[in-house]
Amino acid sequence: MKNESLAGFHEAFSQIAKTSPVDELPWLRAARRSAFDQFDALGLPTTRHEDWKYTDVSAIGTRSWHFAPQHTGRTDDSDVRRIVDELVLDPAGNRLVFVNGRYAPRLSKLNGLAHGVFVGSLTRALREIPQRLEAALVSQTYADGFAALNTAFLLDGYAVVLPPGEVIDKSLHMVFLTNEAGLAVQPFNVVLAGARSGCVIVEHFVGLGDEVYWTNVVTRIVADEQADVQHYRLQQEGRKAFHIASVVATQQRASVFASHAFAFGGALSRTGIGTSLNAENAQATLNGLYFVGGRQHVDHHTRIDHAEPHGTSREHYRGVLDGAARGVFNGRVIVHRDAQQTDTHQANHNLLLSRDAEIDTKPQLEIYADDVKCTHGATVGQLDENQLFYLRARGIEERTARALLTYAFARDIVERVRIDSLRGRLESLLLARTPEGERIRELL
Repeated sequence: MKNESLAGFHEAFSQIAKTSPVDELPWLRAARRSAFDQFDALGLPTTRHEDWKYTDVSAIGTRSWHFAPQHTGRTDDSDVRRIVDELVLDPAGNRLVFVNGRYAPRLSKLNGLAHGVFVGSLTRALREIPQRLEAALVSQTYADGFAALNTAFLLDGYAVVLPPGEVIDKSLHMVFLTNEAGLAVQPFNVVLAGARSGCVIVEHFVGLGDEVYWTNVVTRIVADEQADVQHYRLQQEGRKAFHIASVVATQQRASVFASHAFAFGGALSRTGIGTSLNAENAQATLNGLYFVGGRQHVDHHTRIDHAEPHGTSREHYRGVLDGAARGVFNGRVIVHRDAQQTDTHQANHNLLLSRDAEIDTKPQLEIYADDVKCTHGATVGQLDENQLFYLRARGIEERTARALLTYAFARDIVERVRIDSLRGRLESLLLARTPEGERIRELL
């Protein structure tokens, strides 16, 4: 889309640059300007780009967007509060809520954080600890125009900063709600986990109606030596929404990073998740499930870079596609020359429930070291007729049997979730999307 007019983005950037509350810092103002210049050079990706050949985002580039909410007074009304109460995983737990891209303090709750731990909105972090965030914002390299656009237009997001040795036992629930037509929300999130620290974060994206809006989110995670960061993301955007996401992690010695990505909503969604194991004995886990129907388009691109020896990675993604939905999975694992004794496994399995559903899957394994243990594979198919016959022979009608097998296929990924409340929420979502869901609940 580089050759198409970007005039609308130029006009929007000139307007938001005059009013943005985060531009008080000279280095941030310069970073935003540099990011927009890079976006201007990159443009939005097109299907001519190899990584985007199956995902056409031209509809995003041709629409007219506004990049700041126009109804800021609606962030704390009773309807939104009721929805938040229904969404929270733990009513007494820690949560940050963002409505139409803005932090909503009255809907948020933080309890008992240790001294030196920072959990809060990005705008607050830029006021209180700007020096801790400068490297994460200034030193970015942009894989595509979406990532550059996020920095150029960032207004808010969350920041989690953990000093060495600090572990937050309870999960941090980050809720992003959007209900404004034509709004382009650009959250920038950052997690800085010091040595031997740990946290569990749940990013939750929810559309409150059928409006056309666009979420373009970037999350940067730095896991220092022996840090443990568990990152979950649940995408339930509105049925007409666009969702573009990037999660970028870097890991040091003996650190642990786990990503669990679940995609249910949106008309078009694209999630990129990558981690670099930059020191010995680092461990990475990437799990994901996409469950879509109708004419939804869902795309996941993952990348694991093993740069140093004795690294371990495991990746399991599953997809369920119905109607005329289309899925894309590209999982790339690179074992660099110095990454001897790497142990990595990757698998992508897909279930097509209709003749019109489609999946493009491409597991990639690039090995430049010789003392490694590496496996990968992918499958695409329909329900197993033998399993279906087994259930039918035991008195379960065909429609229920098909639904039960579909539920069991998807639940394999849900069972890997360590948070009980989130696992229960995901099981309910699977049942809600599966025909005969109530009947399955009775059988389980």
